[in-house]
Amino acid sequence: MISYDEAREYVLKDLRPLAPTEFELKDALGLVIASVVRAREPSPRFANSSMDGFALRAEDTANGEVRLEIVDTIFAGDVATTAVETGEAARIMTGAPLPDGADSVCMREEASVDTEGKTVLIQRTVKLGEYVHLVGDDVNVGQELVGIGTVIGPALLGVLASQGIASVFAHPRPRVGVLSTGNELSDSYDDLGAGMIRDANRPSLLASLARSGFTPVDLGIAGDTPGDITEALGRGLRTCDAIVSTGGVSVGDADFVKSVLADLVGDSARSMQVAIRPGKPFAFAIDPTSGTPFFGLAGNPVSTLVGFELFVRPALRRLAGQSELDRPTASMILDCPLPRRRDGKLNLVHVTAQLEGDGRLHVKSVSRLGSHLLNAIADANAIAVVPDGDGLETGQEVAAMIIDTDRLNGV
Repeated sequence: MISYDEAREYVLKDLRPLAPTEFELKDALGLVIASVVRAREPSPRFANSSMDGFALRAEDTANGEVRLEIVDTIFAGDVATTAVETGEAARIMTGAPLPDGADSVCMREEASVDTEGKTVLIQRTVKLGEYVHLVGDDVNVGQELVGIGTVIGPALLGVLASQGIASVFAHPRPRVGVLSTGNELSDSYDDLGAGMIRDANRPSLLASLARSGFTPVDLGIAGDTPGDITEALGRGLRTCDAIVSTGGVSVGDADFVKSVLADLVGDSARSMQVAIRPGKPFAFAIDPTSGTPFFGLAGNPVSTLVGFELFVRPALRRLAGQSELDRPTASMILDCPLPRRRDGKLNLVHVTAQLEGDGRLHVKSVSRLGSHLLNAIADANAIAVVPDGDGLETGQEVAAMIIDTDRLNGV
């Protein structure tokens, strides 16, 4: 067996981000930028009011109370044509351009208009520049908006849109083919024949890929024959940036994935027995022609999902240009024991974690152990990383990888 760290290093050492290309801004959410983007115009483009109120000269209010003549009304989208002189004010709406001569705004709630709507009483001293957004308050021309390696989030996408930027140069989302292997597997919703089971691994992996921001590609089910597996992997190599298969990587008589992989990609194929539980059998290779990585995961459903989190997801994030490869890991307090036996392996245990009133994450329950018990882990939102030993007791701390941050509040 080899350690998890050694296996991970082998997987990641030769992977590089996918070649960047041009993307329309509407398709760029979550992508990693590959070239610097600079501001083409200031933001705001013009001085404008941050409140509904009255645009005026601050010096007119120096004595704390003054009545001003209303000379104009300006709405957002208007072009102010009347200058504000001494003793004058203009009604102004949020986002409307400040008229010439005005330098400040008094909120509508702090002003009183006469019954004819011709004058306004300002009853306090207004500070110079109050409630005014100045040109370039947010962004100046030439300012770097996006650096290389930046992930485009909703706010940044809005910034780019506000600059009239229609496209960006970014690393693409990896297209990832998912293949299940096994004569016993079926996609049928009808009654199954003797010895058959419905495929759970492929749907789980396709969903995991989509949730992680990659583009899943369904390669279907291949039977336990070298011909079927070769054909399916060949399709994947022609159309995908990475391939993940489940099953056929152990030492059984029908475990052909390893040999087919060696025939397809040559010496880069490596079959491993990793000192983890579950998910010990693992195969990995990189096609020397296309650079496409291949991940062969163990066929038991819990092993498959653990292998995805430990090896596949970090590698795909590297292909996507991400610098942070792993899920966040936190130290959690055990509210229940976490048993295990000594076996020389790193145990990966699905748990349910919750943020408590003490500001700490607590492990509330531990899933039943078993690489085939998929339903037992369905509600888990973290994976505890338990080193070799006799387990942990209630009140001790354990490091856990958070796989569903949305449910840490117990929702």
